[in-house]
Amino acid sequence: MIIVLVCVAAAIGLSHVWRVRWDMTDDKHYSLSEASKNLLRQTDAPIGVTLLLDGDLNAGFRRLKKATEETVEEMNVYAKITNHQLPITNGIADSLGLSPIIIHEREQNGKTAQTTVYPYALMQYKGRKAVVTLLKNTRGLSGEENLNASIEQLEFAFMEALHLLQQTETPRVAILEGHGEPDEAHTYDLMTALSKYFQVDRGSLTPPIDAHILDGYKAVLVVSPQTAFSEEERFVIDQYIMRGGAVLWALNGVQFSEKVLQSEGFTPILPLELGLTDMLFRYGVRVNPALVQDIQCLPIPVNVSSDPSQPNLQPMPWTFAPLLLTSQGSAITRNMGQVMSTFVSPIDAVGGDDGIEKRVLLATSTASRVTATPGEVNLNDMNPEMADFKYQYVPVAVSMEGAFSSAFAHRMVPEGIETDVPIRKTGVRTRQVVIGSGSVLLNELQKNRPLPMGYDRYSGMQFSNRDFVANAVLWLTDSEGLISLREKEVVLRLLNDQRAHEQRLNVQLVSTISPIAILALIGGTVFAVRKRKYEK
Repeated sequence: MIIVLVCVAAAIGLSHVWRVRWDMTDDKHYSLSEASKNLLRQTDAPIGVTLLLDGDLNAGFRRLKKATEETVEEMNVYAKITNHQLPITNGIADSLGLSPIIIHEREQNGKTAQTTVYPYALMQYKGRKAVVTLLKNTRGLSGEENLNASIEQLEFAFMEALHLLQQTETPRVAILEGHGEPDEAHTYDLMTALSKYFQVDRGSLTPPIDAHILDGYKAVLVVSPQTAFSEEERFVIDQYIMRGGAVLWALNGVQFSEKVLQSEGFTPILPLELGLTDMLFRYGVRVNPALVQDIQCLPIPVNVSSDPSQPNLQPMPWTFAPLLLTSQGSAITRNMGQVMSTFVSPIDAVGGDDGIEKRVLLATSTASRVTATPGEVNLNDMNPEMADFKYQYVPVAVSMEGAFSSAFAHRMVPEGIETDVPIRKTGVRTRQVVIGSGSVLLNELQKNRPLPMGYDRYSGMQFSNRDFVANAVLWLTDSEGLISLREKEVVLRLLNDQRAHEQRLNVQLVSTISPIAILALIGGTVFAVRKRKYEK
C-alpha cells in the first residue's frame, strides 16, 4: 500500500513538470499544428488573451466559448498565456470598434428572446493589441454550420493575430499598372483589405528595367490589364517567379465595352490579347477567350416599360454575372460563401504531369454554358433556354504550387533589361493564383464612394470576395504555413431534432436509471463475491 501511495504522489508531482497529452479524437480537435507550435515557441513575452464572449449564451455559443477556451489552454502549453474574461460594455466595445451580434431565439413558451453577444477575443503581446473575431458568419450556411466553421477556424484566427503582433517589419506587395488597369477608386477595397497585412505599392515597369526590381515584394498582383505586356515586362515577371516570387493574375479573357452595352443594349466580344498566353501555358494554365454564363447569377434592373417617359425597372437574372462556388479542398476557400463576378472567362489546366500542384478555387454551378469569341453580349438575352446550360463546375480560378519552368528558357535577354545575371530556366518552389476575371477583385462606386468588394448594390447582398482575395494573397506569401490551418476540419454531429423530441421521455429515463442500475449491479456483484469468499 505504501508503494502505491508513493507512486501516486510521484505521478502527481511529475505531472506539474512534464505535461503528457494524447489527442484521441479522429479530427485532432484538441491538437495544434506544428506551424502554430513553432510560432508560439518563438514568443519571448507573455501573451494576453481576453475573451469577450460571455454572458447568457445559448447552447451554440457556449460550445464556441468552450472551444475557444480549449484552444487558448492548448496554446498555453507552448507559450505563456495570461487569460481572463472581461465583462463587455458598450463603452469598451465602441473603443475597440466591435459590433455586437444580436441573437433572436424562440423559447419553449413561444416568446422570443433577444441576446446580445460579442464573439471576439483581445490578444496582447509586447504592448500591441489585435482583435480576434471568433464567429465566421458565412452567407448560405445555417447557424450550426457557421458555428462549426468558426470552431474550425479558431486556431487560424489566433495564430494570424499572433503572427501580425510578432511582425517587426511589414512585408510589401505590388499592384502592377501601365496597361489600362482599373483606377485606385475601383481597387480601394482591395488595397484596404491587403493593408491589414502588407504595405501595398502601385507602379509600372518602364524601360530601362532592372531585372530584380520586383525582388523586394512578397507577391505581385496583375489586376485586369487591358493592353498587352511588352517583352521586357514579361521577362521581369518570369524571372521574378523563377527566383521564388508569387503572382496573382486576375485576367479577362475577352474584350468588350460596358459603355456600348449600356447605351446600345449589346456589345461584341473578342479575344483580349495580353501577350501572357504563352507564359501562363508554360506555367500550367490557360485563360480561354470566352465567357461563362450561369443560371446561378446576380439580378440586374431592367426597364420593362414600353413607355420611355415612365420607366419600370424590374430585377432580371443576368447570366453573365455568375455567383461562383468555392472549393472546400483549399485553404484559400474553405468554409467560404459564394463569390460575386461579372464577365468571367473559363480556365483550363494544361501541362499534364509537370509536377505542379493545381487546385480549382472557384467554379460555376451545375447549370452553365460557355460563349465563345467572336460573339455578342445582349441585354435582350434575359430568358435563355435551360437546355443550353449543360456544363457543370467550369473552373474560373486556379491555384498552382511547384517549381515552374521559365517561358524564357531558350530565349535571349530582351533589350531594355539591366542585368548581368544569366536567365534562370527553372525556378524554386513558389505559388501562383490565376483568376479568369478582374471583377472579383474590384469594388463598385456609389455616389463616387467605393463600396466593399463583393457587395451588390441592387440586391444589397454581400458576398465573399474580400475574404477570397485576402486569403489568396496570404496563401501566396505564407512561408510559415499558417494558412494551412484553415484546412482543419471538425466533424459536425447534429442531433435529429424530431427524433430527440419524440423519444425525449425514453432518453431521460435511460439517462437517469442506467447509472443507478450499473452502480447497483457493480455493488451487488462485489457483495456477492465478498460473501462467497468469506463464507468459506
